[in-house]
Amino acid sequence: MREQPLTHLDSSGHARMVDVSDKDETFRKAIAAAEVHMQRHTLDLIVSGSMPKGDVLATARIAGIMAAKKTADVIPLCHPLRLTSVTLDLVATDDKIEITAAVTTKDATGVEMEALTAVSVAALTLYDMCKAVDRSMRIDNIRLQHKSGGRSGEYNAK
Repeated sequence: MREQPLTHLDSSGHARMVDVSDKDETFRKAIAAAEVHMQRHTLDLIVSGSMPKGDVLATARIAGIMAAKKTADVIPLCHPLRLTSVTLDLVATDDKIEITAAVTTKDATGVEMEALTAVSVAALTLYDMCKAVDRSMRIDNIRLQHKSGGRSGEYNAK
């Protein structure tokens, strides 16, 4: 039986990495989403492949995948995980790019942070590659959409 609760604070109130050694390794999945709102002209340049910095969507996709794999390096106290898959979809709509990341693992803790990091970095990459054309872009609505596996069960955003 677990002696300490799952917390990032030790008995003295100092930050620590949660001990997950007694948790079972199970299949875990998380899906996160984000939006990058922009001017229609900017979206047209991205979709047509005419952005001066190159293929914005491919670069953002790779950046998001790489970020998911490095989440433990940038989020304090986050466990390094053996990810089994990371997919990143970027879909152009009327005035925005919708970004969705799905991340899976078979490990002792969940992949919510990896999915959220993936969409955040993909959104920042889109902004970086397009800011010379459109400084009014807005990154918005970063959120967890789904989580499954582990002790806390399933979560689906409404």
